[in-house]
Formats: sequence, structure tokens, C-alpha cells
Amino acid sequence: MDIEGYVKRCLERKTPENKIIEDGFKRLMEVKKIDERTAKEFVEAVIQEVKTTQSYKKIDDEKLKYILNCKKSGVGMGEIGGGSRGEGDFFIHRQIARIIESTNQKTEVDSREQDDAGVVKSNANYIVVAVDGTHSRLSDFPFLAGFHVTRACLRDVFVMGANPVALISDIHLADDGDVSKIFDFTGGICAVSEAIGVPLVAGSTLRVGGDMVLGDRMVSSVGAIGVIEDNKPTARKRAEVGDVILMTEGSGGGTISTTALYYGMFDVIYETLNVDFLKACKNLIKHDLLKYIHVMTDITNGGLRGDAYEISKTANVSLEFYKDEIYSLINPKVLDMLNKLNIDPLGISVDSLLIIAPKEHVDEIMKKTDAKMVGEVKEGNTSYIIDNGKKIPLIPEFREAAYTPVKKVVDKMKPDKEEFEIMKEKVKKACDEAIKKKEFVKELL
Repeated sequence: MDIEGYVKRCLERKTPENKIIEDGFKRLMEVKKIDERTAKEFVEAVIQEVKTTQSYKKIDDEKLKYILNCKKSGVGMGEIGGGSRGEGDFFIHRQIARIIESTNQKTEVDSREQDDAGVVKSNANYIVVAVDGTHSRLSDFPFLAGFHVTRACLRDVFVMGANPVALISDIHLADDGDVSKIFDFTGGICAVSEAIGVPLVAGSTLRVGGDMVLGDRMVSSVGAIGVIEDNKPTARKRAEVGDVILMTEGSGGGTISTTALYYGMFDVIYETLNVDFLKACKNLIKHDLLKYIHVMTDITNGGLRGDAYEISKTANVSLEFYKDEIYSLINPKVLDMLNKLNIDPLGISVDSLLIIAPKEHVDEIMKKTDAKMVGEVKEGNTSYIIDNGKKIPLIPEFREAAYTPVKKVVDKMKPDKEEFEIMKEKVKKACDEAIKKKEFVKELL
């Protein structure tokens, strides 16, 4: 069930909102364990979000409207045989190749040849691979979706100390989805690809659920491949007591764009349309500074709370951050939006580059990245934020900070501690079963 798609279709047909809520919450309760009151709040939040995002069509900013609007071709994915590996599907892929071809100056084999894989030249001691899924709430804004997911996977490769050499993509579009979404999504990927000089060399295009799933939902991902020639990976486990913590300004990516879209603060989207993070990483490689860096990471899933927690546990150290310095490095328009909406800036993806390095190399790193000192690595295994001299533990919440009306409703549905422990035990057993099955099949092979 696609509750967002259902609400969208109802609003397009001018169905009264009370009727949408009455029918929608009943459908929701058929598929989710949820009480009636929360189900109604959920549907009401979806209506609010759909109406808010569609209001972008009324704004005066023509450039932003152009970016957000996916101009429909009038041809559905199923109609032309997209994902069905026939004449129509081949035609779509030839059009995709037209969008990609200007990114492929460094490739040996690329999408123009219609091969299933791409080829680039490289020398490496390490190969680094990352893949990121597109933000689900950007399905109706495919150019933004492609742009931000490409930035995300490139970030993941860069922060491991690798130089990205190739991109790959995967897009699934439901049967009724207009094929223009595929092209806008690819355009978003290639905008980043060309800006950073990393070619998009291969991909896959299919339908969501083939003939069995109706609607226009898009699900997609982009992967990046990078190489490390001389240095060691800048993994989290390398943080050492005495290191200094640096951070660059963060303007957010897919998460901040989604927040802006679903609250109607459309001008904030502009703040996310940059590749500053990626350029800072390229500068570190260009000036051969990676050899001085112990750890790099991006402040994304779970925000600083999540990343600090993971680094502390992985490296068995304590990270101490200065609150004022952290907040000064969140884009002012983004921070203002988060404050107005009562969204925790420490619990959401702001897309800053976090660097942990020895003191003696900090000045040179800051000059090449515009990063600032925001903290220190000390003994312990818990992270803290220092606010007016007071040490406050940086503990991740059950979910990333709720950043849309729907997520604020969903946040109320988190399990209590006892339920969570029961869930974890069930999940562990399911994993054990998968391992047993793997071993069974290995014997057959």
C-alpha cells in the first residue's frame, strides 16, 4: 500500500479531506499495528505533506520550480515496456546514454556501448566501494533525488581516503510512473558527476514489482567506486587520544531538502545544491594531506549524535565537541529552519565533513578545507557536547530526529525498552537462520 500515492490521487480527484482520512486510516490499520487515533494523525500528516510539496508550483522562483518540476512525457513505465528487456526498454536506455555521455571522458567502456558493465583505468592498493539509496520522500522530485544520492555515495568513498573513479546507478519505477523520472534522476546524478569529474559508467533500470505494483513510486540508488594508491583507509577505528576534531560547514543534502519541501521552506533547498564537501575532499587528495589524517566521516545518518557514538565505540575513545563551534558550522538558513521546526541539529544529517587528525597537521588541513576546530579526542568510550562548560553525553535517539510531519507522528510509535530487546532477539534469530541457510547451500555447491 502506497498511502502517499493514495492521498495524492484523492486530492487530484478533489476528494474531500474528511473522506480521505476516513478511508485512509482504515486502510492503514489493515496493514500496520497502529491505534485509530495515531492512524488518523498519520493520514492527516500525509495530506499536509502532499499539499505542502505541491505548493512549490505557486512560488515565484522560476529556477527552483524548473529544478523541482519533472516535466512528464505522458508515457508510463509499463506502457513503453520499461524494465521488460525489449525494444521499448532498449530505447529508454539509449536516451539515458545521451544524458550520461558527457560524463564519460575517462572511461574505456561506458553506457553508450550498451554493455552491462563499465570500465575505467586505475592503479590501486585498495578498492573502496559504497552504495546509497535515494531518499524515499524525494520520489516526486527525481532530479533532487539523483543529485543528493550521488553526493552521498561519493562522500562515503572520499571519507575512506579514496579517490572516486566511477559511479553506477539503479532505478526502479512503478508501472504507472512517467519515464521522465528516469531521465531527471539521471540528470541529477550527472550534474554531480561532471562537477567532480567522476564518470557514470553503468546502471540498471527496472519496474518496481514488475506487473504487480501499480502507482508511480520511484526507488533508486547510486554506487561509487574509489581507489587508494598509497595511504591507509581513514576508517573510524583509527581515532587516537590527543587528536583534534575538525569540521566543515554543512548545508545538508537529501534530508534537509526533504525537510524544506515538506514544510514549504523551499528557499532552503538552494543551500543544499553544492558540492563543497566533495571539493574539500579532493583538495586533501590533491595536496597529499590524507597521510596525516586518522579519521574522516560525514555527519549524516543520525547526525552528530550517531557518528560520535559509532566512532567512540569503534575506536574506544571519547569525543568531546564544543557546542558553539558545531552550531556555527551549520549553514545559517538550515539552522534557522531546524530551530523554527524544533528539529534537533545534533540528531539530523547536516552533511559536514568531520576530520580527526594529530595536532601538528591541523593548521594545514584547515587551510585546504575551510574546516574549523570543534573538539578533541580524549580517553573514555562516550562522546560529549560541551555547552557553557557542562559536559552533556551525545547519545543517539531511537530514530534520526523527526524532520517531516509524518515522521513526527511515526516518532510516537517507538517501542519501549523491553519491546526493543524482544525485537532485537527476534532479529538475531532471523539472522542466525539466514547463516544456517547459507551454510546449507554452500554444502550443495
